[in-house]
Amino acid sequence: MNACGLIVEYNPFHNGHLFHFKQSKEKTEADVVIAVMSGTFLQRGEPAIIDKFHRTKAALLSGIDVVIELPFAFSCQYADLFAKGATMTLANLGVDYICFGSEHGQIKPFIDSYMHFKQNEDDFQIYLKRHLNDGLSFPQASKKAYEQIGMNHAGLDLSLPNNILGYSYVKAIYDYNLSIKPETIKRIENNYHDETIEKQIASATSVRKEMFHENELTAKAKLALPHSTIDMLQTYKASSGLWHEWENYLPLLQHLVLTKSPNELREIHGIEEGFENRLKQTVHQANSFHDWMHLLKTKRYTWTRIQRNFVHLLTNTKKEEIEHIKQMKNIPYVRLLGMSNKGQEYIQRQKKQMDIKLISNLQDMEHPLLKMEERATDAYYSVVQPSLKKALRNEELTGPIFVER
Repeated sequence: MNACGLIVEYNPFHNGHLFHFKQSKEKTEADVVIAVMSGTFLQRGEPAIIDKFHRTKAALLSGIDVVIELPFAFSCQYADLFAKGATMTLANLGVDYICFGSEHGQIKPFIDSYMHFKQNEDDFQIYLKRHLNDGLSFPQASKKAYEQIGMNHAGLDLSLPNNILGYSYVKAIYDYNLSIKPETIKRIENNYHDETIEKQIASATSVRKEMFHENELTAKAKLALPHSTIDMLQTYKASSGLWHEWENYLPLLQHLVLTKSPNELREIHGIEEGFENRLKQTVHQANSFHDWMHLLKTKRYTWTRIQRNFVHLLTNTKKEEIEHIKQMKNIPYVRLLGMSNKGQEYIQRQKKQMDIKLISNLQDMEHPLLKMEERATDAYYSVVQPSLKKALRNEELTGPIFVER
């Protein structure tokens, strides 16, 4: 069976994701499509709007065959580490292709850019270090360093978010010598950061903004969503009492900053260069999470970087834990969240060939990555009413979701 892998967050699954899935399946002539999906917290440092299980079911009902969880250790990281976890997960499942959405839409410039980078990697590192020392953020410093080694010769704009991630996927495939062919589909009708819904294909950012602004699934939001996603969003809110956003976590974050010493804060992954002092200085001034972000943001500390720091603070993720992750030569397990009957057939065949364990819940094995996953899960559900939390948390202990098609 020919398998195509997608690297996703589905926050929430919208019509653009449905287009990407269908186009990817057609382009790669795949028999099955496997999505590796971030679980509780996402790459840009945000809590998922609804939990991993409701997002999994929405994806399966929309046609995805298998949903695998990207371990938390990789899900809330910069592009290269995020890509490492996602591509290695899909490689262990034997996918033939990874097909990603991008602003560019052609795969050759991604491959050409990687080859050019490898020939000029030493110069890139020199330029990158120089720009970081000048006080630029990592994305800004990287962009300038790429330009200085001539990376824009292929016409690939590495300032655009999906191009950046796509390049990181290609880089990971070649760096780790994975037997996967990369492909890309051009994003249509919207940009990643668009904040308004104009058509049936809209960005996840615009859908979430509309929902949080009105605190309901408006007709405008529904325009951009498949029926399965609408059902899952409504079901989750009915069972949990909320859709997750950073404002829900503000009191807990403030408590953690107030009760931890500067030394304890410095142990948290991402908190460096005196940022612990900036947290202490601003904690009493913020009336909302949004206010606090504006107080903390600097040229070096971007919005995304600060949000990731808050995720690591909330989950007590330490620097040494992530340093260990960076050194990994392979992932230790693959966690199955859900599958269709066709996906089940593929998984039954593939697991016989896997060198690592296929698991369904947090108690299937002992591993530091699963301990991190458990902390992330507890942190994610910490804002849910205690009377509702147990039922939601129990899903972590059940088998994968199965959808008959």
